[in-house]
Amino acid sequence: MPSSSPAASEQTFSRLLDRAMRILAQRDHSRDELKRKLQLSSQRAAYLQQQDHVPIADELLEKVLDWCQESGWLNDQRFTERFIQSRARKGYGPQRVRMELQQKGISREEIDQALFDTEIDWSQCAADLAKRKFGDPLPQTWAEKGKVQRFLMSKGFMMEDIQAVFRNFDS
Repeated sequence: MPSSSPAASEQTFSRLLDRAMRILAQRDHSRDELKRKLQLSSQRAAYLQQQDHVPIADELLEKVLDWCQESGWLNDQRFTERFIQSRARKGYGPQRVRMELQQKGISREEIDQALFDTEIDWSQCAADLAKRKFGDPLPQTWAEKGKVQRFLMSKGFMMEDIQAVFRNFDS
């Protein structure tokens, strides 16, 4: 049982920390997301080395995550803010962003606060996306408006933002 020795534990910590740094150097991650990636990386390494997978001790994993957080490499608030900005630029609305953040392990309170604090004009984002997809001026028949509405809803925009698109562009 080599993993029980202090030297092996320190070596495992060092390998996990190195992997965590490489992951975080590519982009920000949530704490939960990084934890899952480190666990998956450990499983993958065991598979590639044709060894039985020994799960990473929770204490060791938490130690690595805590170190990353204390060192400023891991910050759920920063991750959430950047994620919201990124997804908004890609044409996704607040409902879709909320769902994706929950899947990444961000708490409901943190999501609510970040969405409240953001300076993104979701109505304007919806309008810009609708114009890119359907042209300017926007469709005026009920059937075409329904198509625009369904499209924007599928992208995660809220009904009041979608209605604002048509209120501001009706002739």
